[in-house]
Amino acid sequence: MLFILFKLLHLLAVIIWVGGMFFAHFFLRPAVQDLQPAERVTLMHGVLKRFFAMVMVLVIVILASGVGMIGSIHAMAAQVGSKFSMPASWIVMGILGAVMMAVFSHIRFALFKRLDQAVRAKDWPAGGKALGGIRQWVAFNLALGLVIVVVLRMPL
Repeated sequence: MLFILFKLLHLLAVIIWVGGMFFAHFFLRPAVQDLQPAERVTLMHGVLKRFFAMVMVLVIVILASGVGMIGSIHAMAAQVGSKFSMPASWIVMGILGAVMMAVFSHIRFALFKRLDQAVRAKDWPAGGKALGGIRQWVAFNLALGLVIVVVLRMPL
């Protein structure tokens, strides 16, 4: 039962994170392109500030639930006197997930910091440049997230 709860939390957190990146990249960003630079940069700053705060929580949920699932399976195997061997797909998923978290850290603590400074200074060209960097790294992270979900199919 505990495994099912961990899996549910894990999947919901992944869906929100990857879905949020998909929405921002393919729907929000193109929709704001017609806005003036000050409006566009300010709007994207506000949206990303809220989204990144949520992603920080989601990363913790993903890590905790992933460890919880592994621990639950290990405990179930031990109860029946069996050994648990982690599937290769879980290892790959964990590695790619860790890369996604590292990329997110770069986006949040380096690139978003530049965007935040540009918005405070009302330096719209610098804000646009920061948004361009964020867009590229979000696209990379989105690709990794889709590989995890589609190719690995979130096994067990």
